[in-house]
Amino acid sequence: MEIVPLAYDSFGARSMCTLVREGDVTVIIDPGVALGPSRYGLPPHPLEIQRMNELWDEIKQHAREAELFIITHYHYDHHDPNDVEFLRGKRVLLKHPTEKINFSQKKRAAFFIQQIKNICEIEYADGKCFEASNLQITLSEPVFHGKDSRLGFVVEVLMEGKKRVAYTSDVEGPIHQEQLQPLLDWNPEIVFIDGPMTYMLGYRYSAASLENSKKNLQELVIKTNVKVIVLDHHLTRDLAWRGRMSDFIEFAKSHGVEVMSAAQYAGREEELLEGLRKRLYEARESG
Repeated sequence: MEIVPLAYDSFGARSMCTLVREGDVTVIIDPGVALGPSRYGLPPHPLEIQRMNELWDEIKQHAREAELFIITHYHYDHHDPNDVEFLRGKRVLLKHPTEKINFSQKKRAAFFIQQIKNICEIEYADGKCFEASNLQITLSEPVFHGKDSRLGFVVEVLMEGKKRVAYTSDVEGPIHQEQLQPLLDWNPEIVFIDGPMTYMLGYRYSAASLENSKKNLQELVIKTNVKVIVLDHHLTRDLAWRGRMSDFIEFAKSHGVEVMSAAQYAGREEELLEGLRKRLYEARESG
């Protein structure tokens, strides 16, 4: 099995787009990329815009070889309703557009489905299992996007072939046992987790949520056969993410589990451009 992170926050833009290839089957999860509209009171830096466009081009290039796409929810860093031609003739597994969904995502889902319904095969996937050649795909029942239902619900994904790879989408932790439980049930070897939203610690993300997330991640280490945990997305918007997670990283290491960013997993340099936005503007002004 080949696992290729295509676009992640540690690459320089908001995304969790991931390609999984097993034999003759290629799957892409959450083909979308976006930018934080405001950070430090500043709009995206030109370098961020350039990187977002580069990553989107790369996603669409890889999309040509993919037969199957999975959309875990309807935020714009996980799907793009305005550029859908690459989905023509493909099979698309969607988070259900009207069940366990908040008002905002329900509207976005309806618009997205209107754009793609005549060009691809659509299946609603919450809590279901699918086969694609020798790859088994399981989607969880919907769980909170973050700490409660305010931002809606997401589905988590298990890809099972020669390896067992899990993907959490936007659980912001995982904060809750209900978000962790699918991972415990699936017993993956590799997990891609969006991680605690520490860049909003004390504002939209509480210290209690951070501690719950660390506790749940420790439980994942203890109770499964996981060997690699990729923490990224919300977490790598924080330049100090390794320091904030150092106790968990050491705990995982002591149990033979490696914790890394998606950039590290992909063998590329980390570029936390959103976290660096203020410095990027300062460097432009001083230059």
